[in-house]
Amino acid sequence: MLDRPHESLQDRTGAVVARLLARRSITVPLTPESDLKESGLTSLDMVALMLAVECEYGVTIPQNAMTPENFQSIRSINSLVSTLQS
Repeated sequence: MLDRPHESLQDRTGAVVARLLARRSITVPLTPESDLKESGLTSLDMVALMLAVECEYGVTIPQNAMTPENFQSIRSINSLVSTLQS
């Protein structure tokens, strides 16, 4: 987890997603509501995304929160992270 208090949750999560997309050579414009599966991420990419989110925020995502709905978009990931941090 990197300490970046000046960056918003949305910016940090967006950067995590952008790095994953770049590794797969996927270049699509994203909004906080963009469907990440429709953007080109596979189910294996989604597992990598879950691990990257845990690392970025220093949280452990419980098994029952590892759902497609929680990783559908940047906004849904932010909601999950906010819940886990509170």
